Amino acid sequence: MLVEHIAMLTHQGIWAAVDALAAQNGFTASGLAKRAGLDATTFNRSKRTSRDGKPRWPSTESVSKILDATGSTLGDFVSLVDHGGQGDGPFRIPVIGFGLAGDNRFFTEHGVPQGTDWDEVAFPDIGDPSAYALEVTDDSMSPVYRDGDIVVVSPQANIRRGDRVVVRTLEGEVMAKQLRRKSARRIDLQSLNPDYPGRVLDIDEIGWLARIVWASQ
Repeated sequence: MLVEHIAMLTHQGIWAAVDALAAQNGFTASGLAKRAGLDATTFNRSKRTSRDGKPRWPSTESVSKILDATGSTLGDFVSLVDHGGQGDGPFRIPVIGFGLAGDNRFFTEHGVPQGTDWDEVAFPDIGDPSAYALEVTDDSMSPVYRDGDIVVVSPQANIRRGDRVVVRTLEGEVMAKQLRRKSARRIDLQSLNPDYPGRVLDIDEIGWLARIVWASQ
C-alpha cells in the first residue's frame, strides 16, 4: 500500500526526489521552489541539514505545492524516492547562478567546475563528467533564456558554427551567445537578446569556450 511505502521514505530519498522532480520539469531545485510560490532558498542544500548535522526534511506543505506546480501526484513523487539518487535514477551535476560563473573559485583555467560551493541538480547522463549547469538570473538573454531557466554546459562537446555557447574572457566576463564563426584569430558572437550587441573577441582574450547542450524552456 502507498501508506506503508511512505513510512519507509528516507531523508536522502526525499531530497533526491525533490531534485529529480525539478529536473524532469526543467528547473533547478530553487527554480522549482519559485515556480511553486515558495522562497527560492527552500530547497537549497544548506537547508537540508542543520548546523550540527541533523537532517532537515521538506515540509508536507512544500511538497504539496511542488506537486501542484508540476501537475504530479504523490505516487509520482514516491516513485522518484525509490531511486534515492542512485542506480538508474538521474545523475547529479553541479549548478550555480550565471552571475557567479566569472568567479575564479568555481572553474579551473580550462572551464571545468571546481570547489565545493556548487549546488547540484539531477539530470540524465550526457557522457561528459565535467558537465555543469548555470541558472539564468535575469532577462539579459531573453527571449531565448529567461530568469529561472537552467542551461547545461558540456566542456567536452564539439562546437560548430550556430551553436549556443558560454564564453569566459581572461578578465572574468562570462556571456552566453551564439557562435557566428570562429577563426584561428578571433570568434564572432551573436547576442541572444536583440537589444544587446554582438561581440567579436580575439582568441587571446578568451579563457574558455563551451557549448550549451540543453536548456529548460
